[in-house]
Amino acid sequence: MIPPPVAGGARKKAYVYLLKSRQDGTLYLGWTTNTLRRLVEHNAGQSPFTRRKHGWQLVGFETYQTSEQAKVRERALKHSSRMLTFFKKRMLNQAASGG
Repeated sequence: MIPPPVAGGARKKAYVYLLKSRQDGTLYLGWTTNTLRRLVEHNAGQSPFTRRKHGWQLVGFETYQTSEQAKVRERALKHSSRMLTFFKKRMLNQAASGG
């Protein structure tokens, strides 16, 4: 489910991702160019919001061509509770269905 790192000279893609804490089910939204590295950082307590929880798992992600597009999407989701609710539901439903 975690997208592989981009090889060599290929243009880096960016991702808006949703994590879920195994500790209490808390959800966290962020963006990155490397989902595996970012997941490791969250689980190592290197993010202020996520350091208090443990056992973060990647629920789902959206792929973007540039980091700017991912940042804009993350900002839009975090500023619209309605959009964020639909995003979370879609990611959780996709995870539950195995896709």
